[in-house]
Amino acid sequence: MMTAREQVHITPAKGRPMLTWVGKRPLSHVTVFPAQHVETFDPVESGGEQAENETWEDWPERYPQGGLLFHGDNKEVLAHMLANGFRGKVKLIYIDPPFDSGADYVRRVRLRGATGTAQIDGEDYSLGEQIQYEDIWANDNYLQFMYERLLLLKELLAEDGSIYVHMDSHRGHQIKLVLDEVFGPASFQREIIWRIGWVSGYKTAALNWIRNHDTIFFYTKDPARFTFNKIYIPYPEGYTRRDGSKPAGRGIPLEDTWNCSEADRLDSIQIMSFSGEKIDFPTQKNENLVARIISASSNPGDIVLDCFIGSGTTAAVAQKLGRRWIGCDINKGAIQTTSKRLQTVIKEQIAGDASGINGSSENDAPQPAQLSFTVWKVNDYDLQIQHNEAIDLVCEHMGVQQVRTDSFFDGVMGRNLVKIIPFNHPLSPLDLEEIRRELDARPDEDRNITVVCLGKELAADAWVEEWNRMRRGANAANRIDIIELRTDPKYGKFIEHKPASAKVKIARNNDELYVEIEDFVSPTIVERLTRQAGILRPQIEDWRSMVDCVMIDPAYNGEDFKIALSDIPERKEDLVKGRYILPAPEHSPTIVAVKIIDMLGEEMLVTEEV
Repeated sequence: MMTAREQVHITPAKGRPMLTWVGKRPLSHVTVFPAQHVETFDPVESGGEQAENETWEDWPERYPQGGLLFHGDNKEVLAHMLANGFRGKVKLIYIDPPFDSGADYVRRVRLRGATGTAQIDGEDYSLGEQIQYEDIWANDNYLQFMYERLLLLKELLAEDGSIYVHMDSHRGHQIKLVLDEVFGPASFQREIIWRIGWVSGYKTAALNWIRNHDTIFFYTKDPARFTFNKIYIPYPEGYTRRDGSKPAGRGIPLEDTWNCSEADRLDSIQIMSFSGEKIDFPTQKNENLVARIISASSNPGDIVLDCFIGSGTTAAVAQKLGRRWIGCDINKGAIQTTSKRLQTVIKEQIAGDASGINGSSENDAPQPAQLSFTVWKVNDYDLQIQHNEAIDLVCEHMGVQQVRTDSFFDGVMGRNLVKIIPFNHPLSPLDLEEIRRELDARPDEDRNITVVCLGKELAADAWVEEWNRMRRGANAANRIDIIELRTDPKYGKFIEHKPASAKVKIARNNDELYVEIEDFVSPTIVERLTRQAGILRPQIEDWRSMVDCVMIDPAYNGEDFKIALSDIPERKEDLVKGRYILPAPEHSPTIVAVKIIDMLGEEMLVTEEV
């Protein structure tokens, strides 16, 4: 992998019409960050080389042959992919991005076990909360966010490739114009209407027509040359033509209006609550929906990409349909959920008892393109917080007044403008150059700038020193000062975090390893339960109720965690076992690593040499 940062250049958008918004900036280049290999799931010990055939001839040699799951900001992940051999190789892209709906997605997590240990706020069981992501964007920042990512996705798409963008009515009309600009209006193929299902809950409170559909925009890289396998549904029983004759051939070709739950329609897409695939992840889409798209616009062995992977539906369906897959997400909980889901799918495929999409027959499904996957971090540092959540945290603790009408600066503190650098990378001269360009576009702006970052490169100090040297005197404008939260004694305390702890016994007896987790404590879960319970301190009788899953690497090399054993309970009512026996490596001594993930997605690693 690359050890130094570089830049990849992006082809400018030339389509028409060109939508204009406040703060619109072309994307001519993107900084490339290296990727760190952090986890491997390879149950058949293929070593990342599943087959010596044409399927993998286009695969970059630096990556093992198998699924790729990237943890990081998808803008940086897509740039990394462009710089590392994937330009023009992705056959199908399906994305279900945040819709800018104003929703605040909160994942409510029930602790494991059949019964709870504390009754919180009238609930029957103990609850924990985790912000998965906030679908809240300031003004036109959302359009710039999507514009940049669509430009990158176009570069990755094969010449005969397709992209499907899943939207709702809040921003769909604007995103279609952005797609016209990026891909060209001639590349627009269809607008698919997906009827979501039965309406319940808050949707029924609408004062007019009840919204019950999403929109999926289908574009291609080349307007005339793209992969498409027409899908047919059977004729209804007893169907005849107007002249009374029975039709020959397969049936009715599928239209661009898809139903979710109408029992009387043959093209119905089974909803998750009936199929058993629902995993309580915000905005989760069902497998049948994604299967239609993958089946129609790709062939077995093709590369399918989803850069908003969420609950992992795209990767799971691609694995079941014999496609190669790449997924990424900025949310660590999404990566963990996807990893667990794919482990289950691959284990079932190896055992020969895999089911098809939504429990259908697997007999006609293509052979898996891979039986392993790896997890990578791109530009990931100690604290991973989504930027819009980080802005709220910083502003709250530093007394920054947020300014929603400014598309670039995040707020004001005193008289200074405040710019908060995303916490997933240190402040660099490239970030400061962005500030300089913004100030050049505001010749009348005379306020000073406060830059807030988690960490900074040494070169950033030199850049600021030279900048401020040219702005001396009582009336100097646009001076820059930096607040580095890692080292700042006044403002840095709010990022302090108490990690989870565990008591684990690891022993070796000849050719077997014995691992027993005797205790586990998640201060984050305890603190959140305490906050909800008030003066009644919650009692957690079994530590296993706080643990989502356990994974073991019997020969840990200190970098890449190879999953040899994974304990992922099938139901939320089930608990992890806590005691494990597994084969010991031939060499001795070996470092055994035990990864414990709690119900809020926090990971901890216990290692011991035996």
